Formats: sequence, structure tokens, C-alpha cells
Amino acid sequence: MNLALDLTSTSSVGYPLVFGGVLLGSIIPIVPTGAVVGAGAAVAMTSADLSLPLVLVLSTLGAYIGDVVTYAIARLGGDPAVRWLARHQHADRVASVRTQFTRRGWQILVVGRLLPAGRIPVLLAAGALAYPWRRFLPTALIAAAMWAVAYSLLGVVSGGIFDSPLIASLLATALVLLVTVLMAVIARQQHRAPDAGRLLRGGRATVRVLFVWFVVTAALRAFDVLLPGFTMTQWWQPTVCALLLGLMSAVLWPLILRVALPFALFTLGLGSFIVIGAGALAIFNTVPGVEIENLSTAVAVTIGMAAVGAVMSSVLAIDEDEMFFRRVARRGGTPTLMPDATPGVIFLQIDGLGYDTVRRAVRDGDMPTLAAWINEDSHTLEMWQTDWSSQTGASVSGILHGDNHDILGFRWYEKDRDHVMACAHPKDAAEIERRHSDGRGLLSGGGAGHGNLFTGDADHVTLTMSAVPVLGKGVRRGRHERTGSGYYTYFARPVNVLRTFGSAVMDIGREITASTSQKRRGVRPRIKRGGFYPIARSGTTVITRDVVVAAIIEDVLAGRPVVYADFLGYDEVAHHSGIERFDALAVLRGIDQQIGRLHRATRLGPRPYHLVVLSDHGQTQGWAFADRFGEPVEKLVGRLCGGDPADIAKATKPRNATEGWQMNAALAEGGLIARRLRGRVEKAGVSPELHRAPGGEPGEVARVAPGVVVVVSGHVAMVSFTEHEGRVPLETIEREYPELLPQLVDHDGVGFMLVHSSEFGPVVLGRDGLHRLATGVVIGEDPLRDYGPHAAGLIRRTSEFPHCADIMINSRYDPETDNASPFEPHVGSHGGLGGPQARGFVVYPKHFTPAGDVVGAEALHRVFQGWLTGLGHPAPVDERVSAPVPLP
Repeated sequence: MNLALDLTSTSSVGYPLVFGGVLLGSIIPIVPTGAVVGAGAAVAMTSADLSLPLVLVLSTLGAYIGDVVTYAIARLGGDPAVRWLARHQHADRVASVRTQFTRRGWQILVVGRLLPAGRIPVLLAAGALAYPWRRFLPTALIAAAMWAVAYSLLGVVSGGIFDSPLIASLLATALVLLVTVLMAVIARQQHRAPDAGRLLRGGRATVRVLFVWFVVTAALRAFDVLLPGFTMTQWWQPTVCALLLGLMSAVLWPLILRVALPFALFTLGLGSFIVIGAGALAIFNTVPGVEIENLSTAVAVTIGMAAVGAVMSSVLAIDEDEMFFRRVARRGGTPTLMPDATPGVIFLQIDGLGYDTVRRAVRDGDMPTLAAWINEDSHTLEMWQTDWSSQTGASVSGILHGDNHDILGFRWYEKDRDHVMACAHPKDAAEIERRHSDGRGLLSGGGAGHGNLFTGDADHVTLTMSAVPVLGKGVRRGRHERTGSGYYTYFARPVNVLRTFGSAVMDIGREITASTSQKRRGVRPRIKRGGFYPIARSGTTVITRDVVVAAIIEDVLAGRPVVYADFLGYDEVAHHSGIERFDALAVLRGIDQQIGRLHRATRLGPRPYHLVVLSDHGQTQGWAFADRFGEPVEKLVGRLCGGDPADIAKATKPRNATEGWQMNAALAEGGLIARRLRGRVEKAGVSPELHRAPGGEPGEVARVAPGVVVVVSGHVAMVSFTEHEGRVPLETIEREYPELLPQLVDHDGVGFMLVHSSEFGPVVLGRDGLHRLATGVVIGEDPLRDYGPHAAGLIRRTSEFPHCADIMINSRYDPETDNASPFEPHVGSHGGLGGPQARGFVVYPKHFTPAGDVVGAEALHRVFQGWLTGLGHPAPVDERVSAPVPLP
């Protein structure tokens, strides 16, 4: 042993061995050059006989000269020399590398030097293609230096653990050989993948990991200087700690997560950093010479390291799509293919995106993914007509459950219970689903739903309002025992927490900038966009979007047959900004990017998938009714009915202009802390729900006048007279409130009204005429002329609903300007008839049965169900799981 130590510690022998071994192995691959460098670095770390910087210089020089000689042989040596170099190389691999080299020569040179068995094919390709010497020489020097540093780090690690030069060098050699074997196994798996032979794809990951390692090492050194209570006494300690932290995140964290998951979830993901911080504290305490004060310091270091790693991974990605797809591939592994499986279908709903807007977005390049599908003739774009209630509650219930009977709006008044139903409230959403679900929804039989108001009878749901676990004890949740599994899985990963919340902060900044810009430029129409809204916007455009995408990927990897997911971000921003303002289109481009990524990710599933993209309704833009005419419609009706100003003020307090039920569902699913946060928001009155008590229970329904209730839903306002049972006839309204109907019908913001006549049945009243729906008789000018060919039939159907209001008011639509004034504080809005709000769209594979003329969400459900049956999915079976549950 002493002889060995003497030999390895003598600089006159050690330096020539390092240089000669690397040079020989770089020309004739019979010496493991990485092991030579690692052993030399280990000896330099444990003795004074060798200098680590000099070992790096000699290793770089030996590798560089060897690569230059090999390149010269490949370029100048003729066919015999090339055959000698390529004797152990697969011809297909050499040809593939040559093809890549023509496009990315310098990148291939760097990657090839770092990858096992990658150097020779790269140098052969460079020689065969006569890569210029002026480019080759500096690139090869950079590649050799990176290679020398990478393998010397393994020696630094072993030298930091053991004091004996011999043991340290042996451990370094073992580590190098282990890394080489692992990289070879990874390369072999990639060779079996669809991108077989692509050296650059695997090489990028190697370069990225090494570079992030270097940056995290530098960051640890910075924390040593800047952070009190954290000290590293030796220069090599940051390198070793960075490696150990990386290994912990990659190897140990998935195991720790099995135990620590509940703690991470109950803190909205922030608890993950506490758990990892505890692990980091243990690592720092085991590395000699590292001093760290307490757990809070370790958590601070951990958060900083995660942030640095996330930022550098993003910076090093060739593009964001590649980074996303790489993460998906890592999560999915190699799926077990399902033989003879029927193709799955993923329905992606872009909430609030109308047919007219999507056509222009495809044309103008704001939706390149959809544009590519249509241009390649693989998909077709068609319009579908919504119901009169052109809003998510009616549309999604009809699409998912095949039934939206008696859903009058996003909220409506039920006289028999003196209760205002709200689709975005958990108990009401559960009751709506109970009324409409027969167990045979679109997603029954193992499907999944994410970000929706209703489950569609899916077995797997995330961020679904009708299934959140804050429901009352009397409401059964059926099969949905883990309604937030996708949410849990996503936020349990610390890197996801950092990435998503970082993006959310950036989106808040974009919203503030856009709002300020609108005010500065005097853009009209516009609404107030301050207060809590920027945070609510980031919840829909970033946070819930990322959770939904992650949940869909889990569905794909699990091979679930049908998936339906809602992207709410565009609808939310269009409400506040406008349907085609620049920030709304920016959100649309982000959603289109996610659709493209999901389309690529379906290749990793065990079954083939078809993608269908649709909307639940469109939006019609206009100046809000209250801003345009100086008073909200509730105040107008209350005044005409003789209401007391105090009652009117109570009934017309500012409403929350957001429909962010996905964030409400997320908070409900997020555990103890999240629920407390939600309660604080409610108590603070930041997001008030009219007619609700502070705890969310139904409260006293506010009257705008004695016995008069007004509930609005976008472009529809519903007036009910509570002192009369059932539907109050036109004749009674005229007798008790003689000025109400004439004043309303002549109002510039009112397009038409539906009332029920004892003599003529349902009647639509307009400023210059009326339309008797039972007989089709029109007197004067048809009030439905500008509201589409299906208006009369849709309104007639609504008039038959049990809870149809006594007066149904639709806003006035101007076909010349394509504008209408919504009754809610929105710029883009929906909920009624008139313009783009009633025109949804569907983009579906061209080989599917044509959708045809689709009128109403229930008809669209039948089209979708037909597609699934045509693909071989079993017909749904009645699986009703709950009996009627009375709600207060």
C-alpha cells in the first residue's frame, strides 16, 4: 500500500500518467479516460503531491490533442483509417449522427465528448463532412475542458469523503465507471425510443445537468457569503453539497414523498420545502466543515437552490416545449401498451372562446396548433349553437350529462325554495348534478374530468366544483373519494410549486401592466380591474391551468379512455379585458401551446388518443349596463316597482366579476390551510356571493322591492315576484306594476323580454313588436330578428322550465357594432342571445362523423357520445349512485 501511495503521490509520475492516459485513451479507446481524470482529481484532493488545477489542465490538453488527432485521421487518413476508427460503431448510429451534424455541428461536438461512446461517431461525422478546422479547434477545446471538469468532480467528491489517496482514487474510479454504465443504459433506452439515434436529445440532458450542477455550486458559494448561519470552510464543499442535494432530489425525494405527502398537501405545497430542508440539514451536517445554524436556514437554502435549478433548466432548454416534453417522458417512463385498446378521446374546452374569435385567431397566428391541424386537413372547425343560457353551467351540464333542463343561468332564483342557485357554489353544483346525472355521463366508465363544474360521472376528477370535499354531510360524493388527486400530485413537487407560483407572480404583473395601459390610452369599454382580481386572474391563467395539464398527463399515462378538461383562463381575462384585446389573445396563445404539448404527450400513453377542442359558449363585447346607463338593472327594476332605496342598495351591492370556480375548488381541495385561507377571503368580503351568508350557506334572498327579486347572469336578468306562487302572468304584472313592462321594453339596454300570458302563452316583447311563441304570430317587428334563426325555439324551451322567472330580460344586441351591454360588470360577457356569445366551436378529427347542425348542449352531448361509440367505447350504463338530497 505504501508503494502504491508513493507512486500516486509523486508528481513526476502522476502528471505524465494523467496526461498520457487521457491522450492514449482519446486516440485508441482502450483506456477509461474518465477514470484516469477522476483518480487524478481524487489524489489531488487528498495529498499535496498533485495540483488539481494542473490535473484539469493536463486532462484537458490530453483530451484535446487526442480529439484533434482522431479528427485528422477521420478527415485525412482515407477509407482504411475511417474503417479502423468505425470498427466498433453501428453504421446506423454513425449515419444518424452525420445527419444531425449538418445542422448543429458545434453542439454535437460538445455533446459527443461528454457522452460515453459518443465521441468517435461525432469525430467520424466531422471528418467525413470536412467540418472546418477554424470551427473545430476552438469547439473541441471547450468540449475537452467541460469533459475534464465533469469527471474531475467525481474525484473531488471521493476526495472530500476519504482522506486516503488510494481509497479516494479507487472510489473515484468506481464512480466514473458507474456513471458511464448508467449513461450507456440511458442511451440504449433512448435508442429504442421513437427518436432513436438522436445524439443531441440525450446529450442536451447531460450538458444541462452538468451546467445546473456548476450553477448550483456557485449559488451555494454565494449563500455561504450572504446568508447568516451558513458557512462552508473549504472550497470543494459547495461542489460536493450540490451533488448530494441533486441526488437527494432525484432519488430520495420520491421515497420521502410517500410519507411526507399529507404534510405537503395541507400547506399548499409549501411544506415540501420544510421536508426537503430537513434532508438538506442532514446532508450539510454530514459533510465535514459545513456549518449550518438551524432548519430555517436549511429551508432558505433549499428554496434558493430549487429556484436556481428551475431558472437554469428553463434557460438551458432549447425551447420551452422541449423542456415540458422531457418532463412528461420522465414521468411516464415506458408505458405498458394496451393491446387492441380502443382509441381514447381528450376533450379540451377553452371556456368562453367563440366561433368567430377562434376563426380569426387561427387565421392571424394566435392559435398555431389548431391552425396546423386545420391546414394539414387532419381536423375540421365547425360552429355549434348554444342554448339561450349561453354559460358554462347549462353548457357543461348538457355536454357532460346530456341534460341541462331548468338551468336558467349561471345563477337563478327558485321561488319554491326562496333560494338563489349558483353554479359556482359547491352545494348548488352538487345539487344541479344530482338533478341531471343518471350515471351515464360522457365520462362514465373510467373517464376523467378536470377543472369542470360537474363530473360527467367520471371516476377521476380534479378541481371539479360539484365534487369538492367541502360538501355538506347530507350530500353524497359517490365514487369520488380522491377528488383532488391531480392537484395533490402536482403541488407535492417543490419544483412545480416554485415554477407555477413564479409564473403566477409574472402574470399578476402582466395584468397590472395591461390594466394601466387601458386606462392610460383611454380604451373603452373597460371595467375596474384592481383589488383581488389580479390574483384571481393568475389562479385561472397559470395555477389551475398547470394543475389541469398535469392531471391530463396522468390520465394519458394511465390510459384512461375519455378525458374532459376546461381551460378557464381566456374566459376570465376576456371578461375583464375584452374578447380580442392583446392580453386576452396572449392567454389564448398560452392555451394553444398547452394543447400542442398535450397532443405530443399523447404519444407516451398506452393507447392512441384523439384530441377534440371545443368551447362551451362565446362572448359578446360591450359596455356594462350599469356603466352605460348609470344604474344596474336591479336598481332599475326596483325603482320601477317602488322599492325602498335601502333595499335596492342591499340587492345591488358589487358582485364578484369572476367565475373562478377552479380556484375555489383548488382551495377547497387543498387541506386545512387552504380552507382557512378561503374562509378569510369570505369573511373579508373580497369575493362576495350575493344571497349567501358568510359561511357560504344560503341566506335571505335580497329584494329590490317588496316581493321582487332580480338575479342576473351575464346578458340575462331574471325578475321574480315572490308573493305569487308559480309563474306570474303578464296580465297580473301589468295590473300590479303598470310602469314596469313599458319602461323596460323601451329601455336602450333591453333587447327583448319573455313573459307568460294567460291568453297567449309565452310571449316575447320588444320595443317595436311582439312574438307569440305558441303560435308563431308576430305583431309589428319581430323582436328576435337579430338573435339568430334558433332564438324562438330556444326561448320557447326555456319558458317551459319549472323555475323560469316571471320576466326574463335579454340585453339589447346591436348587429351593426356587434356589441351588447351585459348586466354584470364585464367587458366580454355571455349568458344570453345576441352575437358571438351564442356561437361555440368544435375542432375534431376529420374522420369522425360530421357534427352537422348542432343546436343546444344536449345535442352536442349526443354527437360526442356517438363518436365514442363509433370508436368502440362501450355504451354507458345507468349507474345512478345517489337519491335526491334536499338542500336548504
